[in-house]
Amino acid sequence: MPEAATEQAPHVGNLWLGAWIASFAVGGIVWGLIIWAIIRYRRREGDAPAPRQTTYHLPLELLYTLVPFLIVGVLFFYTIKAQDAMVEQETEPDVVINVIGQKWSWTFNYMEEGNPDVGVAHEIGTLERIPDLYLPVNKRVRFNLNSADVIHSFWVPSFYFKLDVIPGHLNSFDATPNKLGTYDGKCAELCGEFHSLMLFKVHVVSEEEYEAKIRELAESGNAGERKLEPAKQAVLQTTAPEEQK
Repeated sequence: MPEAATEQAPHVGNLWLGAWIASFAVGGIVWGLIIWAIIRYRRREGDAPAPRQTTYHLPLELLYTLVPFLIVGVLFFYTIKAQDAMVEQETEPDVVINVIGQKWSWTFNYMEEGNPDVGVAHEIGTLERIPDLYLPVNKRVRFNLNSADVIHSFWVPSFYFKLDVIPGHLNSFDATPNKLGTYDGKCAELCGEFHSLMLFKVHVVSEEEYEAKIRELAESGNAGERKLEPAKQAVLQTTAPEEQK
């Protein structure tokens, strides 16, 4: 797995690691019992043609019935605990970003109405240009997700979290990036012909650099919010195989 890049990500990372440890432990016990049974009860010279048959063994049956329920129960408990931590939302996040998915790119609206020195700005990606998403480090960010056409999925692998982007339905989640750097983002829901090109870059930067970037966007003609509207069908210019010969 990639290195965790948010405060919330370790909840999933620890669950994933714990599940693997439990799996290896159960696998080791099962394989150990199989090997022990093969050696202990192998057929020897002078043995009867068939071993003694046992109809019932109540303690053993209770053991292999209750233990799986116990394992599933423990995994279920920690899964719910991790899930609750990942979807928890603050009443007043530090930053709000409205994300619009459209075939086959992303629009990011930086909703900084409460910060007059920054204001509201947006960036629109295209098939030809991967958009950049800027986030301030150690600030809780609310992502509001909506789609202009079909179902997409907002996924940053280093966040250990993804959420569907559904037309006509608002999904949201909070994340607190805590490591400076650049991370890959992509659509994780098959959404059409150029789904594999629906990419974006996440830049976790200092608060000063974040505010400077939003002001730069506004000054370059991207001031205000880009409203949700049905996206036009994009056409990607490619070279046909016959033309390459």
